[in-house]
Amino acid sequence: MRRLTLALVVLAFAGCATTAPRPLTVMVYNIHAGKDAAGADNLERVAELIRKEGADVVLLQEVDRGTERSGRVDQLARLMSLTKFHGAFGKSLDYQGGDYGIAILSRWPVVASETIPLPVVPPQTRAGGSIEPRVALVADIAAPGGTVRIFNTHLDASREETYRLQELDHLLAAIGTKRPLLAGGDFNAEPGSRVHERAVAAGLRDAWLECGSGDGLTFPAHAPVKRIDDLFLRDGARCSEARVIATEASDHRPVVIRVTRS
Repeated sequence: MRRLTLALVVLAFAGCATTAPRPLTVMVYNIHAGKDAAGADNLERVAELIRKEGADVVLLQEVDRGTERSGRVDQLARLMSLTKFHGAFGKSLDYQGGDYGIAILSRWPVVASETIPLPVVPPQTRAGGSIEPRVALVADIAAPGGTVRIFNTHLDASREETYRLQELDHLLAAIGTKRPLLAGGDFNAEPGSRVHERAVAAGLRDAWLECGSGDGLTFPAHAPVKRIDDLFLRDGARCSEARVIATEASDHRPVVIRVTRS
Protein backbone atom coordinates (compact mmCIF):
# COMPACT_ATOMS: atom_id res chain seq x y z
CA MET A 1 0.00 0.00 0.00
CA ARG A 2 2.85 2.39 0.85
CA ARG A 3 4.50 1.73 -2.52
CA LEU A 4 1.21 2.28 -4.35
CA THR A 5 0.61 5.55 -2.51
CA LEU A 6 4.11 6.78 -3.34
CA ALA A 7 3.66 5.87 -7.00
CA LEU A 8 0.40 7.79 -7.16
CA VAL A 9 2.04 10.86 -5.61
CA VAL A 10 4.88 10.74 -8.16
CA LEU A 11 2.44 10.41 -11.04
CA ALA A 12 0.32 13.28 -9.75
CA PHE A 13 3.39 15.52 -9.45
CA ALA A 14 4.52 14.59 -12.96
CA GLY A 15 1.08 15.42 -14.31
CA CYS A 16 1.22 18.90 -12.75
CA ALA A 17 4.71 19.70 -14.04
CA THR A 18 4.92 22.09 -16.97
CA THR A 19 7.44 22.08 -19.78
CA ALA A 20 9.44 25.27 -20.17
CA PRO A 21 8.89 26.97 -23.55
CA ARG A 22 11.65 26.13 -26.02
CA PRO A 23 14.10 28.93 -26.86
CA LEU A 24 13.45 31.00 -29.97
CA THR A 25 16.15 31.84 -32.49
CA VAL A 26 15.21 35.20 -33.99
CA MET A 27 16.83 36.76 -37.06
CA VAL A 28 16.51 40.45 -37.96
CA TYR A 29 17.36 41.07 -41.62
CA ASN A 30 16.93 43.91 -44.11
CA ILE A 31 16.99 42.06 -47.45
CA HIS A 32 17.28 45.13 -49.74
CA ALA A 33 14.26 44.29 -51.90
CA GLY A 34 15.64 40.88 -52.78
CA LYS A 35 19.05 41.97 -54.06
CA ASP A 36 22.55 42.36 -52.65
CA ALA A 37 24.47 45.62 -52.78
CA ALA A 38 25.68 44.80 -56.30
CA GLY A 39 22.14 44.21 -57.54
CA ALA A 40 22.27 40.40 -57.75
CA ASP A 41 19.20 38.44 -56.64
CA ASN A 42 19.56 37.20 -53.07
CA LEU A 43 16.41 35.32 -52.03
CA GLU A 44 18.03 31.89 -52.29
CA ARG A 45 20.99 33.11 -50.23
CA VAL A 46 18.67 34.61 -47.62
CA ALA A 47 16.77 31.32 -47.36
CA GLU A 48 20.03 29.41 -46.99
CA LEU A 49 21.13 31.72 -44.16
CA ILE A 50 17.80 31.14 -42.38
CA ARG A 51 18.30 27.38 -42.63
CA LYS A 52 21.99 27.49 -41.70
CA GLU A 53 21.42 29.65 -38.60
CA GLY A 54 18.43 27.58 -37.45
CA ALA A 55 16.19 30.65 -37.25
CA ASP A 56 12.67 30.11 -35.92
CA VAL A 57 11.37 33.63 -36.57
CA VAL A 58 12.73 36.12 -39.12
CA LEU A 59 11.92 39.84 -39.12
CA LEU A 60 12.41 41.07 -42.68
CA GLN A 61 12.57 44.63 -43.98
CA GLU A 62 12.49 45.95 -47.56
CA VAL A 63 10.31 43.23 -49.03
CA ASP A 64 8.71 43.50 -52.51
CA ARG A 65 5.57 41.77 -53.73
CA GLY A 66 4.91 41.94 -57.46
CA THR A 67 6.91 45.10 -58.16
CA GLU A 68 8.46 45.89 -61.52
CA ARG A 69 11.98 46.22 -60.11
CA SER A 70 11.77 42.72 -58.63
CA GLY A 71 10.45 41.04 -61.75
CA ARG A 72 6.92 40.79 -60.32
CA VAL A 73 8.12 38.22 -57.78
CA ASP A 74 6.21 37.86 -54.52
CA GLN A 75 9.33 37.77 -52.36
CA LEU A 76 7.57 36.68 -49.19
CA ALA A 77 5.87 33.79 -51.01
CA ARG A 78 9.21 32.81 -52.54
CA LEU A 79 10.95 32.79 -49.17
CA MET A 80 8.07 30.83 -47.63
CA SER A 81 8.46 28.25 -50.40
CA LEU A 82 12.23 28.04 -49.99
CA THR A 83 12.15 27.75 -46.18
CA LYS A 84 8.77 25.99 -45.71
CA PHE A 85 7.97 28.69 -43.13
CA HIS A 86 4.72 30.51 -42.50
CA GLY A 87 4.57 34.24 -43.18
CA ALA A 88 2.84 37.59 -42.76
CA PHE A 89 3.27 40.81 -44.74
CA GLY A 90 2.91 44.43 -43.66
CA LYS A 91 2.39 46.77 -46.61
CA SER A 92 4.00 50.20 -46.43
CA LEU A 93 3.02 51.52 -49.85
CA ASP A 94 2.07 50.78 -53.45
CA TYR A 95 5.22 50.60 -55.56
CA GLN A 96 5.79 49.95 -59.27
CA GLY A 97 2.61 47.98 -59.75
CA GLY A 98 3.03 45.96 -56.56
CA ASP A 99 3.51 46.26 -52.80
CA TYR A 100 6.50 47.21 -50.68
CA GLY A 101 6.85 46.69 -46.96
CA ILE A 102 8.04 44.39 -44.20
CA ALA A 103 7.39 40.76 -43.34
CA ILE A 104 7.70 38.06 -40.72
CA LEU A 105 8.65 34.45 -41.42
CA SER A 106 7.95 31.80 -38.79
CA ARG A 107 8.68 28.13 -38.36
CA TRP A 108 5.25 27.87 -36.72
CA PRO A 109 1.84 29.11 -37.88
CA VAL A 110 1.04 32.82 -37.77
CA VAL A 111 -2.40 32.82 -36.16
CA ALA A 112 -3.01 36.58 -36.44
CA SER A 113 -1.29 39.64 -37.86
CA GLU A 114 -1.94 43.37 -38.13
CA THR A 115 -0.25 46.25 -39.92
CA ILE A 116 -0.02 49.42 -37.83
CA PRO A 117 0.68 52.79 -39.52
CA LEU A 118 3.41 55.05 -38.11
CA PRO A 119 2.39 58.44 -39.54
CA VAL A 120 4.50 61.59 -39.48
CA VAL A 121 3.50 65.25 -39.71
CA PRO A 122 4.05 66.76 -42.18
CA PRO A 123 4.21 63.76 -44.54
CA GLN A 124 7.80 63.14 -45.53
CA THR A 125 8.60 63.95 -49.17
CA ARG A 126 11.43 61.93 -50.69
CA ALA A 127 13.46 62.51 -53.85
CA GLY A 128 11.15 62.90 -56.82
CA GLY A 129 8.24 63.95 -54.61
CA SER A 130 7.31 60.44 -53.47
CA ILE A 131 6.14 59.68 -49.94
CA GLU A 132 7.22 56.54 -48.07
CA PRO A 133 4.99 55.87 -45.07
CA ARG A 134 6.33 53.55 -42.39
CA VAL A 135 4.49 50.76 -40.61
CA ALA A 136 4.87 48.14 -37.92
CA LEU A 137 3.78 44.54 -38.35
CA VAL A 138 2.58 42.64 -35.30
CA ALA A 139 2.13 38.87 -35.50
CA ASP A 140 0.95 36.18 -33.10
CA ILE A 141 2.95 33.00 -33.62
CA ALA A 142 1.80 29.60 -32.34
CA ALA A 143 5.19 28.59 -30.93
CA PRO A 144 5.68 25.53 -28.73
CA GLY A 145 4.93 26.49 -25.13
CA GLY A 146 2.45 29.22 -26.05
CA THR A 147 1.66 31.98 -28.51
CA VAL A 148 4.36 34.61 -28.98
CA ARG A 149 3.56 38.16 -30.12
CA ILE A 150 6.30 39.92 -32.09
CA PHE A 151 6.63 43.39 -33.62
CA ASN A 152 8.65 44.17 -36.74
CA THR A 153 9.35 47.62 -38.16
CA HIS A 154 11.55 49.70 -40.46
CA LEU A 155 11.97 53.33 -39.42
CA ASP A 156 12.94 56.34 -41.52
CA ALA A 157 16.52 56.55 -42.76
CA SER A 158 16.98 60.35 -42.83
CA ARG A 159 20.05 61.87 -41.23
CA GLU A 160 17.90 63.87 -38.82
CA GLU A 161 15.82 62.01 -36.23
CA THR A 162 12.65 64.10 -36.61
CA TYR A 163 10.64 61.53 -38.51
CA ARG A 164 12.08 58.50 -36.70
CA LEU A 165 11.09 59.96 -33.35
CA GLN A 166 7.50 60.44 -34.50
CA GLU A 167 7.40 56.91 -35.88
CA LEU A 168 8.90 55.55 -32.69
CA ASP A 169 6.26 57.27 -30.56
CA HIS A 170 3.50 55.54 -32.55
CA LEU A 171 5.40 52.26 -32.28
CA LEU A 172 5.79 52.57 -28.50
CA ALA A 173 2.09 53.40 -28.13
CA ALA A 174 1.18 50.27 -30.09
CA ILE A 175 3.61 48.15 -28.08
CA GLY A 176 2.03 49.44 -24.88
CA THR A 177 -1.44 48.29 -25.92
CA LYS A 178 -0.53 45.12 -27.86
CA ARG A 179 2.10 43.97 -25.34
CA PRO A 180 4.41 41.90 -27.55
CA LEU A 181 7.24 39.80 -26.16
CA LEU A 182 9.75 41.10 -28.73
CA ALA A 183 10.08 44.15 -30.99
CA GLY A 184 12.72 44.35 -33.67
CA GLY A 185 13.67 45.58 -37.10
CA ASP A 186 15.79 48.14 -38.92
CA PHE A 187 15.51 51.18 -36.65
CA ASN A 188 18.03 53.26 -38.62
CA ALA A 189 19.19 54.52 -35.22
CA GLU A 190 22.44 53.79 -33.45
CA PRO A 191 23.00 53.41 -29.71
CA GLY A 192 23.27 56.88 -28.21
CA SER A 193 20.68 58.34 -30.57
CA ARG A 194 17.50 59.88 -29.17
CA VAL A 195 15.50 57.11 -30.83
CA HIS A 196 17.47 54.40 -29.07
CA GLU A 197 17.43 56.21 -25.73
CA ARG A 198 13.67 56.82 -25.93
CA ALA A 199 13.01 53.15 -26.69
CA VAL A 200 15.06 52.06 -23.67
CA ALA A 201 13.43 54.68 -21.44
CA ALA A 202 10.04 53.23 -22.44
CA GLY A 203 11.04 49.85 -21.01
CA LEU A 204 12.46 48.10 -24.08
CA ARG A 205 15.70 46.21 -23.42
CA ASP A 206 18.34 46.14 -26.12
CA ALA A 207 19.11 42.43 -26.62
CA TRP A 208 22.60 43.17 -27.92
CA LEU A 209 23.58 44.90 -24.69
CA GLU A 210 22.37 41.90 -22.71
CA CYS A 211 23.91 39.05 -24.68
CA GLY A 212 25.72 40.30 -27.77
CA SER A 213 29.23 39.29 -28.72
CA GLY A 214 31.37 41.84 -30.55
CA ASP A 215 30.43 45.29 -31.80
CA GLY A 216 27.09 44.31 -33.38
CA LEU A 217 27.66 46.41 -36.51
CA THR A 218 25.32 45.52 -39.37
CA PHE A 219 25.56 48.22 -42.06
CA PRO A 220 26.89 48.39 -44.72
CA ALA A 221 27.40 44.66 -45.20
CA HIS A 222 30.82 44.82 -46.88
CA ALA A 223 32.38 46.91 -44.07
CA PRO A 224 29.82 47.68 -41.36
CA VAL A 225 30.17 50.84 -39.28
CA LYS A 226 26.64 51.16 -37.84
CA ARG A 227 24.52 49.08 -35.45
CA ILE A 228 21.00 49.85 -36.66
CA ASP A 229 19.33 46.42 -36.85
CA ASP A 230 18.03 45.53 -33.41
CA LEU A 231 15.84 43.31 -31.30
CA PHE A 232 14.30 44.70 -28.12
CA LEU A 233 13.07 42.48 -25.28
CA ARG A 234 10.17 43.02 -22.91
CA ASP A 235 9.23 41.45 -19.58
CA GLY A 236 9.07 37.70 -19.94
CA ALA A 237 11.97 37.49 -22.39
CA ARG A 238 15.70 37.28 -21.99
CA CYS A 239 18.49 36.34 -24.38
CA SER A 240 21.48 34.07 -24.10
CA GLU A 241 23.32 34.87 -27.34
CA ALA A 242 23.34 37.48 -30.10
CA ARG A 243 25.54 37.38 -33.20
CA VAL A 244 25.96 39.32 -36.42
CA ILE A 245 26.44 37.06 -39.43
CA ALA A 246 29.23 38.09 -41.80
CA THR A 247 27.54 37.93 -45.20
CA GLU A 248 27.05 40.20 -48.19
CA ALA A 249 23.82 38.56 -49.34
CA SER A 250 22.15 41.96 -48.73
CA ASP A 251 23.40 45.49 -48.07
CA HIS A 252 22.82 44.80 -44.33
CA ARG A 253 24.17 41.94 -42.25
CA PRO A 254 21.62 39.90 -40.30
CA VAL A 255 21.66 39.69 -36.52
CA VAL A 256 20.62 36.44 -34.84
CA ILE A 257 19.42 36.34 -31.21
CA ARG A 258 18.67 33.35 -29.01
CA VAL A 259 15.67 34.21 -26.81
CA THR A 260 14.21 32.33 -23.86
CA ARG A 261 10.81 32.91 -22.30
CA SER A 262 10.05 32.81 -18.61
